[in-house]
Amino acid sequence: MAIAIPSMRDPAWSARVGWLILAVVIFYPLLVASEFKPWSLFDERSLRTTGDFLATFIPPAHDADFLKLVLKAAWVTIATATVGMALAWVAAVPLTLLATATISQSALGRPMKRWSALLRLVIRWLLIFLRSVPELVWALLFVRVVGLGPTAGVLAIALTYTGMLGKVYSEVIESSNADSTQALLRNGSSRVNAFLYGSLPQCATELTSYTVFRWECAIRSSVIMGFVGGGGLGQEMDNSMKAFAGDQVATILLMFVFLVALADRLSHYLRHWLEYSK
Repeated sequence: MAIAIPSMRDPAWSARVGWLILAVVIFYPLLVASEFKPWSLFDERSLRTTGDFLATFIPPAHDADFLKLVLKAAWVTIATATVGMALAWVAAVPLTLLATATISQSALGRPMKRWSALLRLVIRWLLIFLRSVPELVWALLFVRVVGLGPTAGVLAIALTYTGMLGKVYSEVIESSNADSTQALLRNGSSRVNAFLYGSLPQCATELTSYTVFRWECAIRSSVIMGFVGGGGLGQEMDNSMKAFAGDQVATILLMFVFLVALADRLSHYLRHWLEYSK
């Protein structure tokens, strides 16, 4: 009796090769258009210049006057990110409630009024517009309106992050189990109560984690906006970079890493607290 020998050929081999060829066809023109040339980083002159600058990072600047300046700039950065995020959250929550379909009567198959459908469409396009414009562009605009300083950064973060928070909040709610929410709506509950007692208990951990992550991103954004006059650590780093003061740049980078690590620990603590309180 002959024993059938299984084929050693991978049945998915042709599909993998096809996807690989398709990826090369798609990404090669993108690499050409972006002028991505990583080998230029290993040019002898580039390596020498980079090495000379990095050598000035050690030791980091640690004189008392500069450390006080960095601490003050870090506080401005935290304040800018926090106030901007708070404004974004205040604006994003009501927009989310109006833009999310699963916490409305239309989710039950009931007819939707024309003005309600138009309002939802307008809000969704507003969220798209707000997050489409980078916060750096908003900052450049507001610097010309309100002048140099953290105010421009606060407003820039508030506008861009309103669009980001509203978008993600809506998607998180719509991807959750809608049974409890629809049960509340069928029994005459308002949209707000359906969200508070139906969707929020399921999504609280994910919404909190994303909000804190966005606060961490806002800290990074406020640093970047400092280069265009938004104040804080970014402005101090810009001054140090222009002066080729590598030791000062190293200290500012260490402070920046500390702030991001602090945001990460806060997110970890809040997630555990929410899971424990359930």
